[in-house]
Amino acid sequence: MVRAAKPLLAVSLGDPAGIGPEIVAAALRGFPPADAELVVYGDIDAVRDAGGVLEGVATREIASARVRPGRPDPAAARGVVSAIQSAARDCLSGSLAALVTAPISKQVIAAGGFPYPGHTELLEETCGAGRAVMLLVGRGLRVGLATIHCALREVPERLSSTGIAEVLAIMHADLERRFRVRAPRIAVCGLNPHAGEAGRFGDEEARVIAPAIESARARGVAASGPFAADSLFHRAVSGEFDAVLAMYHDQGLGPLKTHAFGKAVNVTLGLPIVRTSVDHGTAFDIAGQGRADAGSMIEAVRLAVELSRNEAKRSGVRS
Repeated sequence: MVRAAKPLLAVSLGDPAGIGPEIVAAALRGFPPADAELVVYGDIDAVRDAGGVLEGVATREIASARVRPGRPDPAAARGVVSAIQSAARDCLSGSLAALVTAPISKQVIAAGGFPYPGHTELLEETCGAGRAVMLLVGRGLRVGLATIHCALREVPERLSSTGIAEVLAIMHADLERRFRVRAPRIAVCGLNPHAGEAGRFGDEEARVIAPAIESARARGVAASGPFAADSLFHRAVSGEFDAVLAMYHDQGLGPLKTHAFGKAVNVTLGLPIVRTSVDHGTAFDIAGQGRADAGSMIEAVRLAVELSRNEAKRSGVRS
């Protein structure tokens, strides 16, 4: 077998007024060039201003407005969105192995006239195929989400047996294909306290979630539950399960970020491209002050290399 060339990864810097330029600059300085080559998409001057070493690094300059650190401006939203779309399309074309994204501001994107609640929905539209599922990975814990960016009061009506079963199937497939987890065991959270306590605190577990698990199991997914969320994550960290499916954003990401904040990585499942990202936001309050921790960005690059290599092996690319 001939060893494959280094993976070529796209890195989008996110909102240039946030800490994105700083953590991308740190990744350029700190990630071993022997492991991957990075192509930076976005406001390249912002990366230079943050200390990015760009000699010999490929760049794709996409900027619609100049901003100062800590001073977000909706006028920059078009460039932020365009950089992500351009990088994703280059991944779709096969010229790049994976996409790594620095954080965007949902408020800035919305004020700039774009409807996307976050990267996940934007990438789902850009790729035009597959259903995007958010998975956070950190220190041995993997947590997927049945619903993502919506008000808490909307969660019960957004949950459906068909939708949850589809998410479980996507998690199963990508855990096997890209993470190389053989026969992954996926635990499913209940929605209500104590997983509904046999209907006393809600009937979504019996009416929606349990049928979804049965449907997924019939498709070969090793799913189990629904379990009370307050004790489930400890069981997963202990190794009883390979992944957890949470019903809503904070139910899953609160435990994950407590367990692995600063070292966790956001992975988008279900798409034809590999995409990883940081586990934090734009942090406008500390942007430009040299206080940003690039740990999650460096971990996101490392995981993108691993997942893209696993994908290439499965697709028959010589490695």
